[in-house]
Amino acid sequence: MKGSLYTVITFVRINTKRFFRDRLALFFTIGFPLIFLFVFGGLNSGSGDVSFNVAIINQSDSTFAKDFVKSSEDGKILKVNKEVTTLDAAKEKMTRSELDAAIILPADFGTVKGDAKYPSGEAQIVYTQNNQQSAQALTSILNAQFGAINTKFVQNEVPFTVKQEQLNERSLSAFDYTFAGLLGFAIIGMGIFGPVNVFPELKKMGILRRLSTTPLKVWQYFLATMIGQAVIGLISLAIMFIIAIWIFNLQVVGNWFELGVFIVLGIITILGIGLALGGWAKNERQVAPLANIIVFPMMFLSGTFFPRFLMPEWLQNISAFLPLTPVIDGIRLISTEGKGFIDILPQLGLIGAWMIVIYAIAFKVFRWE
Repeated sequence: MKGSLYTVITFVRINTKRFFRDRLALFFTIGFPLIFLFVFGGLNSGSGDVSFNVAIINQSDSTFAKDFVKSSEDGKILKVNKEVTTLDAAKEKMTRSELDAAIILPADFGTVKGDAKYPSGEAQIVYTQNNQQSAQALTSILNAQFGAINTKFVQNEVPFTVKQEQLNERSLSAFDYTFAGLLGFAIIGMGIFGPVNVFPELKKMGILRRLSTTPLKVWQYFLATMIGQAVIGLISLAIMFIIAIWIFNLQVVGNWFELGVFIVLGIITILGIGLALGGWAKNERQVAPLANIIVFPMMFLSGTFFPRFLMPEWLQNISAFLPLTPVIDGIRLISTEGKGFIDILPQLGLIGAWMIVIYAIAFKVFRWE
């Protein structure tokens, strides 16, 4: 038994050293997921405030109109394009989707008319057909702003009102969903593409054939690979966590130990697919198409780049049984919702079932040459 463990530990050291000497493997295992982290993190880590790209065409000389334009430019809701000063220029920008709408302030906007004691006016929102929803939202926002201004001049009784109440529960942000998916993407890279690229190369060089003449058992080689990939995976994902917390303000509310154990289980499960494909294939040309057929459905249907709840219900029911789906869901539930192992028993059960099936296939199809 001690000899078997010594053999496993020896191969763990060999595989780990080979990995850290391979610059290409380092890039695709650590660097490539980090690129996706920065791209999707920049897209999804905003404050969540609604904003509109607009042009304000002010045709009025009133002080009120000038103040309205200035307050709009200084606010966060309206991103005013100051270079657009005519309706024709605004139309050109809107046809290219560079503007959501144009706000026109007529010549009499903000002026005191007749015997009135306060200024008045009607702003006009111009938009294209494909920006109808944005224009409706913008109209509601401007009506709310003008409503607040109107109450300063005219006091009206309001029979019905609305009050707001904040719940203590924390909801997931867009980045929370994205980050758990990016971890799944990284696990796919190290768990499937690693063995798929390495094993055929080792067969071509005759290294696995020479290993088959030694007392080394298949289970020892698999176990050494599993331990090595788990260590490498934890290092890679730890770097992603550090950057996500430091730069994108990720809040991890779950237990770190349970999260680490679950991630290791996820890596080992997905690694089994890579071991099965790499162990079966004789060369890269044989395994590449099959790997893509398996990887791409998981990548796009398991919630890697966008939440699964956006899919049709029938597709959600199917994608729930993909090997990567319980891994991503479990990471998300532990890290961002604070769930424990008892709460994620369905995910653990599905991972366990897939692990048995995958490794049974991997041992069955593995060949040394």
